[in-house]
Amino acid sequence: MSEDAQELPYTEGKYTSQDGLKLYWRHYLAEESDGDKERQPLLCLPGLTRNSNDFHVLAMHVSRASKNPRDVYCIDYRGRGRSDYDPKWQNYSPYIEMLDTLDFMAINDLHEPIICGTSRGGIITLLMAVTRPTAISAVILNDIGPVIETRGLARIMGYVGKTPEPESWEDAALIVKDMSSRFFTDIKDEEWVEIARQWYMEDDGKPAPGYDLNLANALSEIDLAQPIPQMWEHMDALNHVPVLVLRGLNSDLLSQETVDKMASRHPRLKTYDVEEEGHPPLLRDRRSIRAIDTFLESCDLDDGA
Repeated sequence: MSEDAQELPYTEGKYTSQDGLKLYWRHYLAEESDGDKERQPLLCLPGLTRNSNDFHVLAMHVSRASKNPRDVYCIDYRGRGRSDYDPKWQNYSPYIEMLDTLDFMAINDLHEPIICGTSRGGIITLLMAVTRPTAISAVILNDIGPVIETRGLARIMGYVGKTPEPESWEDAALIVKDMSSRFFTDIKDEEWVEIARQWYMEDDGKPAPGYDLNLANALSEIDLAQPIPQMWEHMDALNHVPVLVLRGLNSDLLSQETVDKMASRHPRLKTYDVEEEGHPPLLRDRRSIRAIDTFLESCDLDDGA
């Protein structure tokens, strides 16, 4: 039975972007806890080709199993997941996606949420730090920073829009495993099917593309022969809020050197290394979720919650 045929553990809906696209969101409502204190919600922003499915395990924990539950919101960017595809692929840019995110926050009265940004989501968060610095209360950067390693970006550009279309979920799991197993070395065979269901959507019980293949056109405008712009000014704009940086120890996109420099420049930055995972960490293992939970609790203490 597909998830859609079951009672969902979250509410979902769509909002309209400024240019008329219907963009998908989901909301995991926090269960009551001792004292029933109101806590800042967690807003999750996915990676380049990914969607809200990536955060399901984390969102279930944060909203229900955590000692201090809080609301969790997850969104699908335009052209990803259950959101409308954009007829103008040029709009598949971090800036436009940031504007969509800010619109979502305004529509849902999300004032100063804690933002968890995976890869592309972290870039959007860094842009937001400069554009709307008071809109954020804390940040979790999942395997992303001001410096993007060329080899990691080249690898991503090599598969976006070119991944084979699977004929079954077993086929999808094999494709995902083939692409990722050298970076994610502790994933059991049965887990690859679950991970494949995060990457792909479902159509009549079969895997379907999880993003608009025209996203590759936007990436093709990047010239890897030129230096990739760095975002240290954007990172410095987060100095007024607590930040947690997760790095996959097998990551080819975020280097340890960059993380060390981030820590030297930011007075309230914490780091966590995700063992046996690459780019980006899946946020499914207990240790990573515990590190995020501990960080969220520290943010509550900072707010006097």
